[in-house]
Order: sequence, then C-alpha cells, then structure tokens
Amino acid sequence: MSVMSHPLPDTRRSRAVTKFAATAAAATLALGLAAAPAAAEGATGKYVGNAEKGHAVKTAGGAEVGTTLFKLKLDDGTVLKTYCIDFETDIVGGAKYEEDAWDNYPGKGDFAEPAKVHWVLQNSFPKVDVASLAANTEIGALNQKDAVAGTQAAIWHFSNGVKLGENGNDPEVKKLYDYLVENAVEEKQSEEPDMSLSITPAEAEGKAGETVGEFLLETSAESAPVELSGPEGLTLVDLGSGEPIEGDVANGTKFGVQIPEDAEAGEAGISSSISTTVHMGRLFKGSKGKETQTLISAESKDIPADAGAKLTWTAGDKPTPTPSPSETDSPSPSPSPSETPDDKPTPTESAEAPPADEDEGKDDEADGGLPVTGAALGGLVAAAVAALGAGAAVMYLSRKRRTSSIG
Repeated sequence: MSVMSHPLPDTRRSRAVTKFAATAAAATLALGLAAAPAAAEGATGKYVGNAEKGHAVKTAGGAEVGTTLFKLKLDDGTVLKTYCIDFETDIVGGAKYEEDAWDNYPGKGDFAEPAKVHWVLQNSFPKVDVASLAANTEIGALNQKDAVAGTQAAIWHFSNGVKLGENGNDPEVKKLYDYLVENAVEEKQSEEPDMSLSITPAEAEGKAGETVGEFLLETSAESAPVELSGPEGLTLVDLGSGEPIEGDVANGTKFGVQIPEDAEAGEAGISSSISTTVHMGRLFKGSKGKETQTLISAESKDIPADAGAKLTWTAGDKPTPTPSPSETDSPSPSPSPSETPDDKPTPTESAEAPPADEDEGKDDEADGGLPVTGAALGGLVAAAVAALGAGAAVMYLSRKRRTSSIG
C-alpha cells in the first residue's frame, strides 16, 4: 500500500456543523441582514489542507502509511482539526464534506469499535497537549509528531482493525499506540447538536405609520434574540398580543416592525444569531456520496448560526395643514351702532364688504322707509337751512311791526 494521508470523517463533522447551524439559528434567532431559513441537518465544510503532520507508521501487514491532522473548513469559516477514520480510502484534495451519524459510516472495512475511538480522542492529542500526554503515559521523549502518529494509529485500530508492526515504528509512537489501545474503554459519542433557526419571509414591504411584515421565528430552542438595524424609532411588535417585544423572541412567534408615522422612506434589517458546540468525535463524509476519506473531529468548537430578514417602507400619508386665516380672507366686521366715522372700514379693507351707508340704507329698507341716498340727504339739509332762514325773517318782521305800533 502506498503512503497516504487519512482525514477524519468530514461527513459527520459537516452534518454536525450544519445541523448545529440550523439549530443554533433557530434557537437564537437568524440572518442571515437577509436571511435564510434554517440550515440543513448537519454541518458542511471543505478539506483545505493539513494542520499537523506526524510520522509515517508501519502496519503489521507491512504497509507504510502517513499520518496527518487534517483541516476541515466549515461553511461559517470555522476550521476543525480532524483525523482519518477510513484506513482504506485516500483523501481527495478540496473535497466537500457533510456531517452524518456514525451509523451511516461510508468507509471501507468494518467500523469496529467506534465507542473506543471517542475515548482515544478525549485522552490524546490535540485534546491533551504533548507535555500532559507525555506525563500521563510516562513517555518522556514524546513530541508532537509522535503524538499525532500514535493517536492516528490507535484510531485506525478501533475503526478498521489496523495493528502496528512491532518493528519499523518510532519507539515513542509504538508506546503511545499501545497505551491508548490497552486503556481505551467504550465511551458514548457526543450527541449530535439539534439546532435550527429561521425567520420567514425573507422580505416585507409597507409604509410609515404601519406595522410592516408578518415574520415568523422558528427555532429548536425555546427562544432566540432578535435585533433591528435601521433608523431610530422602529419597534418590534408581537402580532399576537400587539405589545412591543422586549428580550428574546419565543419559538413560533409572529412579529412585525412598527414604523413611526413621520418616518421617511427607508429600510431595516432583522437578524438573529445563536451558537452551539460541535463536539469532537463528529463524523464527516464526502458530500453527495463522493468517495473520499471519512474524517472525525479531533476538537470541540462553538459554531454560530444566523437567520435574518429585510423590510422596506415608503413615506406615510401626511395630512395637509389647514392655513391660518389671513386679513384679506376674513370678512370685514359690520359696524356696530356705537361706531364713529373713524371706526368705519378703510379703503384698504376687503372690497367685498358693503359700504356702511349701504348697510344703513338696507336697515331703512327693512324698516319700511325709502332709502336715503347722498343727494337726498343734501337736499334735506338745504331745505332745513332755508326753513330756518325764513322763520328768522318772519320773526324779524313780526317784531318790527310790533315796535312800530307801540311807537
């Protein structure tokens, strides 16, 4: 057999991460500004090279095989260190992986004692640093390459029944291999994270003064935090109760965003994010059944999941203000009986107001008299003056006569 590197099952790893992302997203709620519904059933990722190299080892059958810790980059950017758990299959450069259950192990050969594989991962490198591992095993000269090689050989022993040869291996590698094989006990594998998160729909529209959207938060957790990013004054509202939402949003809640009535047209984002731990011992296999080495995670890491949505709105219908009455728009007040000539309307006042004398004429007409015009008024004054003069003349002549008769 040619020397080959064996990555850990990426399938299990990828699905674990994917499932984690889904559950996380659901548990804390989404993303995603824009966002997507929950992730698939497991984590997904891609083989991106080697993390740590170990010594090559020789099997009892005479094969010499390289040992390596592989790097599996998950879709969210997290990089996991993984071991190979499929001795018979070579790894494919750039292969994509998805997490899956150990029961769906796709590798060649018997997956002999997976529960002991988990114990090896928990009690060896990189979970346990080299110095601590050397102290625990009493292998004084142990170095990192020894640790990688001995750990990988012990994993192959329990996954595919591989045995190291008595000769041709570094002494420290053989000692570590023997220690791990002899002390391993069945240890239950970490449960696959059950996590999902989604906010639907991904977009909603409305206008200012309204509650925009009928968004639904769904998560495998009891609740998840939801954040708004946008102009000030926006409020998350529970559509069931009509009350503002404070704190996390419960699974199954329908909610909207109240837009202030005076808000200009704009947009905002709704986001939610949660995280969960992807434990070591998760199995990863080639995506869509593509043949590549099956990998197993050699460390635990927190993996985030996001969900989100977007909303837009137009400006609301603003009421037209009622103009204040101006001087020219107001009718001139009718003069009261006590008004003096100085109180009468001036020529600058509205031409629509009838002259005071016309109003007085109208009053006379209402009383049954004839209208008194300006010319008629002048004639009356002249007649009064003439009558007064005539009376004075009569009185003068009468007085003169009386005087003459006396004399």
